Amino acid sequence: MRLLLVEDDERVAAALAAVLARHGFDCVHARNGEEALAALLPGTGAPFGCVLLDLGLPDQDGFEVCGKIRKRTSTPVIMVTARADTRSKIHGLNLGADDYVVKPYDTGELLARIHAVGRRTPPVGGPARTGPRDEPRRALRVGAVTIELPNRLVRVDGAPVPLTRKEFDLLALLAQRPGVVFRREQIISEVWRTSWEGTGRTLEVHIASLRSKLRMPALIETVRGVGYKIVDPVG
Repeated sequence: MRLLLVEDDERVAAALAAVLARHGFDCVHARNGEEALAALLPGTGAPFGCVLLDLGLPDQDGFEVCGKIRKRTSTPVIMVTARADTRSKIHGLNLGADDYVVKPYDTGELLARIHAVGRRTPPVGGPARTGPRDEPRRALRVGAVTIELPNRLVRVDGAPVPLTRKEFDLLALLAQRPGVVFRREQIISEVWRTSWEGTGRTLEVHIASLRSKLRMPALIETVRGVGYKIVDPVG
């Protein structure tokens, strides 16, 4: 896998790149946000399988870089940073980051997370993911909401609603079985592919964001102490 390592500290980057190389990764080093965005432009080489993004960059904040990356590519982004506060984690995941790793980290864990995002991301030219699990249908419909799986687009009464990667995966999971309660642990496992306890708060943030963006607060019902379910208004 080809990786883009966005890290301004030369010593940290060199040490991590050496470890990644020993595990078979082809690592490209970008020292700031501008270099990172330039490396992701079409025609600059083979596509990257993952971006390892530090947040403390010299030219622009890593959150800003993540937002720009997400606007131009679906390449997985793992934020690797010393910012350990929950607010930063939630903000990063809401911007579209696929994972968030706090420094200092265990190298084995970082490698496992890189492999994890690689497993759930289709190769370039391959079929698009339809959600937490591959879904044979081309679209899911719940009332006025249509979830177009191949192009990962959501419409409400025909109007497109922009969602982040995780918001789409979360909605697609719940919409697979309207009326069925999905346990919080199951949702976190399916959408975030982790059992990390801190993801519980992130799940709540994503649910609130979906309700707001869809302008249908009653569509996703909280089942207290258990999880969430989609309420089909015509079911």
